[in-house]
Amino acid sequence: MACAPDLAVLSRADGTPLARFSIEVAQTEADRARGLMERSSMPAGAGMLFIYPTPRTVQFWMHDTLIPLDMLFFDAAGRLVSLHSGARPMDDTAIPSGGAVRFVLEINGNLAKRMGLGTGTVLSHPAIPNAQAALPCAD
Repeated sequence: MACAPDLAVLSRADGTPLARFSIEVAQTEADRARGLMERSSMPAGAGMLFIYPTPRTVQFWMHDTLIPLDMLFFDAAGRLVSLHSGARPMDDTAIPSGGAVRFVLEINGNLAKRMGLGTGTVLSHPAIPNAQAALPCAD
């Protein structure tokens, strides 16, 4: 799997490609807190990847977020733990990860279903060490 820091590659567990997103990375606490707030649009092939230093249960909200989003929650190996589709703009309702996660990918709302993302989806990204990745990046 060819990977790049600004690319999130989503596949089936068997490696069948599903989607690629040009991403911004939110790796610091400040970046994760700001997320996609105050943006009026996002290209269909874009997203934001939130990276946590260790797996943890997280909650997201849509405070000051102007566009609907899908949130894909991945464990430390890049396996999809849960998916929240169509998060509503400006809604402060907590959206839980549904378990310990290390990565969260936000993409445009209702796009995950149209692309066939769901159970069995795996994330490949250089932030996932090859030794633990469900689908490792090529060296």
